Amino acid sequence: MDANVPPVPDERTGLLGFLAQQRRVLKHAAHGLTFDELRATPSVSALTIGGLLKHTAYTERGWAARMTGGPDPTTSANYGQEFQLTESDTLEHLLTDYDRAAAETEAAVAGIDDLGHPVPVPDDPWFPKDIEAWSVRWVLLHLIEETARHAGHADIIRESLDGASALELLAAAEDWPASPWLEPWRRKVTI
Repeated sequence: MDANVPPVPDERTGLLGFLAQQRRVLKHAAHGLTFDELRATPSVSALTIGGLLKHTAYTERGWAARMTGGPDPTTSANYGQEFQLTESDTLEHLLTDYDRAAAETEAAVAGIDDLGHPVPVPDDPWFPKDIEAWSVRWVLLHLIEETARHAGHADIIRESLDGASALELLAAAEDWPASPWLEPWRRKVTI
């Protein structure tokens, strides 16, 4: 059940479990969206649900590369472009890419024995200049925070689009039966 993280036996499993759960919550906000709804900006913000999915995948890739010492695919020079959707950015493509980014993060963490392992601080204007490295632990907590913040953004955007709440979407995605207190989301048919 995506509404809760199962009991965790250790810190690593807990951090990865909470990150995975927040990814699922963000993905549920996109459940059942059309091509146009994925790109819609129903508030004064320029954020879209599709852009949030694309951004969080981009962000995870950058941190996975930093954790493993690989080339960093993210730069402050192109920051913001990852929020922009192209015609080829379908819901299926965005979700598949997000799953790939998640697998890259999990593989990076699996390859590091010590969660205290140093991860270089990026040379971007929004990061402090007086810190050389954070730990893998810090990176995972940061990714949980970043993903949860954007899942909240996506919830607001989704409610603005069609009134669907996070719990209704979760129930629809997990195929829960209707109950007196919760009706899983279904697209309203208009005649």
